[in-house]
Amino acid sequence: MRDAQKPDHVSLNTLISRLREGRYVIPDFQREFEWKPWDIRDLMRSIFLDYYVGSLLLWKGKKENFDALSCEPIYGFDGGGNAEYIVLDGQQRLTALYYAFLAPDVPLPNRANRAVYYLNVEKFMNEEYDQAFHYDWLSRRFEKLLSNREAQYESHLFPLSVVGAGGWEMPNWVQGYEKFWTEVAREAETQNDQEAADHARLHTQNAKAFGEHLRGIVEQYQISFIELDRDLAIDKVCDIFTQINSRGVRLDIFDLVNALLKPKGLQLKHMWREASERLAFPDSEKMNVYILQVMSILRQAYCSPKYLYFLLPGQEKPVRDPDGTRRKEVLVPDIADFEKRWTAAVTALEAAIKMIQHPQEFGATSSRYLPYVTILPVFAALQAQVKASPPEIQLDAQRKIRHWYWASVFMNRYSGSVESTSSRDFLDVRDWIADDATEPSLILEFKTRFRALDLRKEIKRGTSVYNGIFNLFVIEGARDWITGNIPQHDDLDDHHIVPASWGGKNLPGNTVHTILNRSPLIGDTNRKVISDKLPNAYLPDLIAKNGEKTVRVILESHFISPRAFDILLRDPFSPEDFEDFIVERQRTLFDAIESLLIKERLDLSPQLRELDADIESTELALRKMVTEGLDQDAGLLPQHVKDKIEDRIQRAAKKNPAFDADRYTMLDGKLEYCDLRELQDVISAKATWDRFQGRFVNKETLFARFGQLAELRNGIRHSRTVDEITKKEGEAALLWFRKVVFE
Repeated sequence: MRDAQKPDHVSLNTLISRLREGRYVIPDFQREFEWKPWDIRDLMRSIFLDYYVGSLLLWKGKKENFDALSCEPIYGFDGGGNAEYIVLDGQQRLTALYYAFLAPDVPLPNRANRAVYYLNVEKFMNEEYDQAFHYDWLSRRFEKLLSNREAQYESHLFPLSVVGAGGWEMPNWVQGYEKFWTEVAREAETQNDQEAADHARLHTQNAKAFGEHLRGIVEQYQISFIELDRDLAIDKVCDIFTQINSRGVRLDIFDLVNALLKPKGLQLKHMWREASERLAFPDSEKMNVYILQVMSILRQAYCSPKYLYFLLPGQEKPVRDPDGTRRKEVLVPDIADFEKRWTAAVTALEAAIKMIQHPQEFGATSSRYLPYVTILPVFAALQAQVKASPPEIQLDAQRKIRHWYWASVFMNRYSGSVESTSSRDFLDVRDWIADDATEPSLILEFKTRFRALDLRKEIKRGTSVYNGIFNLFVIEGARDWITGNIPQHDDLDDHHIVPASWGGKNLPGNTVHTILNRSPLIGDTNRKVISDKLPNAYLPDLIAKNGEKTVRVILESHFISPRAFDILLRDPFSPEDFEDFIVERQRTLFDAIESLLIKERLDLSPQLRELDADIESTELALRKMVTEGLDQDAGLLPQHVKDKIEDRIQRAAKKNPAFDADRYTMLDGKLEYCDLRELQDVISAKATWDRFQGRFVNKETLFARFGQLAELRNGIRHSRTVDEITKKEGEAALLWFRKVVFE
């Protein structure tokens, strides 16, 4: 059997020489050089203190392997190179060594300037190791210092690039340093400055000791490595790489899949570079991973993409069918299939991002106010699934996806284990779309628990609830207080209503920063109108110029109710008034969440929202009237109505472990599961009509009005076009019921 693994070690001096000659190259599937300046500094400190810095995994390469893995030189290398080793593990350390010792004329990644690494000899010899290792940006001042050896000697600054220069540079520097301080000591003695002479002689002695230590480190410090045989198959090498990185410092799934696909001839990194601009809106470094997650969800309803590569026969991924049987399946058979699924996933993510950005859809017009980036894969997968569905179900499907999305935002759904949550949610929402009876438990949790949220504690932009509330401001069309226009996303920010300066002096903790005291305004309004003034100072100015009605309407678009508006005008304005204001605004926001998101009036025009609210209040009044008319006796319900109600209650109980069954033994509870037409049947049934005839007089009129109201209600609730006749007849029915039921 071929010896495929050869443990060995190399001296620092030899390693630097090999780096200088360009013998180490990086395969394309490795991530970019990511270390921060201080990471490089800390590695230098470890080496000079003779600490172990880990082992390297190298593959003795040959031309076809260099080409197959699209190998590139180490970051900063600009020579022709003599590639010999492919770096599978240790790229960050080798690149850091190259940058510190060879000092290439390139800035560090994501930096404007070069960093130069050096050691303070005095502090190092005094064993002040934490203060001995430094880096500095290559300013004009520092550039002059690097070109002036005497200035280096005087400041005890040893550039690490001296080590990388090779030849006699290092011993010459040490000898020059020793000679410099010998001359300083001699000069001090001629001037009878014994203290300065003693100090200089100490540096002379340190120079000798430092030179010996430096020579020992460069010649004797050993870095271990494992070398894989050059004739090892590429797919086996990639598998070794994958195993190492899954047990050690874990690479993300994109790197691992990339490693597995590279031997098959698929350039995943290049595909990502082409797609990245289309997915640039979210501020996330994981969009490449999210593409793979969308592919995985759409392919196997599972969020982990670790099987999205071409398996050989006998290596198929085990799959469990809904009936529990296990089978094996190849998820991706070839390059063409992978590319097709990749393109579909990129398109789905791009469309999902645009939808979430839309100011009338989800309101995340700026990436700063995106509630979750991690929700994108499952949201995109659901949208792609619906797009491929029959047209007749898409309207209802989109309604359900919106409901799930907002429930996830306000229930902090995606703050934990994202992959398992995404898989579960995809299946739950998919089943819900197919069958109304399978409403996910998350939806019920949202309906029953959202008022338990403490919005005053939401003080930090970026949390899902904070950003979700801000998105509602955008969706509601919150207008700027000066211009009356809806702010553009690039000029939109959340500003304090009651100024932070006042809150800092008068309120405890961070209360003034709560989302309840924030609103989307343009910068000019914040600077020119609000500034450090209280609302009772700047609102009267706005009212004087624009009229009170206009100002009230604009502030209502920010969920500032008439009562909250009046509180803001109080003079003097006290901490107690601030408390009244945020309590009232929280109530208004909760009502808005219930109306827009839970009762799903988000997509309705303001006029239809009001009509839908009127229909709901009428329906509640009818339930109350029926409950009182039947004396809470559920036994008086018509049998067909009773059967439908019981069936709905049982299904709700199965879906919700916290379901309070006792609540629905009484008639008023049962009627919560009774629709409008069934209320008509209860009122008009032969056994119960005499209890209601005094109110409704005759059944013909009752049936007609119920029909008009139901037609309007169904048109609104199912997002059908409500024509003018339906609207007028529905409004007439509302007036009639209001007179009959409420008076």
